[in-house]
Amino acid sequence: MNSTQTSLVPEGPGSVNWTDRFAARARIGGGDLTAILSLVGSADTITFSGGFPAPETFPVAAMETLVARLVGHDAAVAFQYTPTEGLPSSRVAVADLVESTQGLRPDPADVLVTSGGIEALQLLCGVFVDAGDAVAVEAPTYLGALMAFRRSAAHVVGISMDGGGLDVDELERHLRGGGPVPKLLYVIPDHQNPTGLSLTLERRRALVELCSRYGILVVEDVAYRELGFDAEPLPSLWSLAPHTVLQIGTFSKILFPGVRLGWAIGPRAVVGAMAAGKQNADQCAGALGQRIMSEFVAGGHFPAHLAAARRLYAGRAAAMLSALGRSMPPAATWTRPAGGFFVWLTVPAGIDTTLLAGRAQGEGVAFVPGAPFYVDGRGRNQIRLAFSGVPEDRIDEGVRRLGRLVTDSTRMEA
Repeated sequence: MNSTQTSLVPEGPGSVNWTDRFAARARIGGGDLTAILSLVGSADTITFSGGFPAPETFPVAAMETLVARLVGHDAAVAFQYTPTEGLPSSRVAVADLVESTQGLRPDPADVLVTSGGIEALQLLCGVFVDAGDAVAVEAPTYLGALMAFRRSAAHVVGISMDGGGLDVDELERHLRGGGPVPKLLYVIPDHQNPTGLSLTLERRRALVELCSRYGILVVEDVAYRELGFDAEPLPSLWSLAPHTVLQIGTFSKILFPGVRLGWAIGPRAVVGAMAAGKQNADQCAGALGQRIMSEFVAGGHFPAHLAAARRLYAGRAAAMLSALGRSMPPAATWTRPAGGFFVWLTVPAGIDTTLLAGRAQGEGVAFVPGAPFYVDGRGRNQIRLAFSGVPEDRIDEGVRRLGRLVTDSTRMEA
């Protein structure tokens, strides 16, 4: 451009306020999860905030052999695009894994391989949820699910939980109340995020019967199902009612997050519509991750891998429960999970855990306050503590710091 020409682009920073032009859905949330992820790997902070798998569980030795074999002999497939629904070998592997752990085999042709569990939720919202549609969730529930439903402009209804999981009687009272029947119910039946609680067998059966009667799609998230510490897992909701339940699974917790793989199985019409939506999203999940997963399943590695992971997480859960018993004031209570990654702590009602979180970071400990896990303002005196990614000695020290803060806050409120 010579000196006589005039630029058509306004000069100077901030000449256009682009945020004023964002779509409405882009203004909804996201900060809570971003804050959780930002603390990963912080050496100065004992991080109970993120539900991250322990790196010690990553099957590094098996991967060294497996990935080398794929690179040497399967690069034409492992490095290529895949069918939107997933590679045939990947869909068979998911069907094999589900059959071995849930006792019922899905047709591999009805398996959709996704880029993690959160993509499955987003795809479902895209094909199933219109603005204003009612959606029911556990109260509290997974932040990522709440974000997906809010971005779809759904009307989200929280159904309370107790020691036996979702209160099915409360859900039935809500349905009988004459309001809009939810299109879907999102539930994490096993070692729930954020509470660590599990749905009882009696309630599982009652829930699928109730939702079948009202025509509600049950969306079952099984992210933590295979990470129970002792007892055999209860039947999955999908195995009890495959025509009423859409199951969403992820390999992020039971293999490693780097593969970014999940699955959806359930009513054929719903899964098929999600697959069509995926064509306009990321087109396909990564082939290399799919081949790693399918070879890991086919090689029979999962049983021993999961057994080792369960032992490690059981030890960390025990360390956290023991530390809470030593460090928390008498007025505090907490769940006692039988699996998964989380303990749900309730402190005296006068303590605002959002404010406490800021003070805690100053003491080198991080957690997620309870309010973001609800849709209605509850949870202000609750805390999610993730023990999964923290070594046992660090768990003890982190809970000691947190206990001191809670005790001091309790005295201030007295």
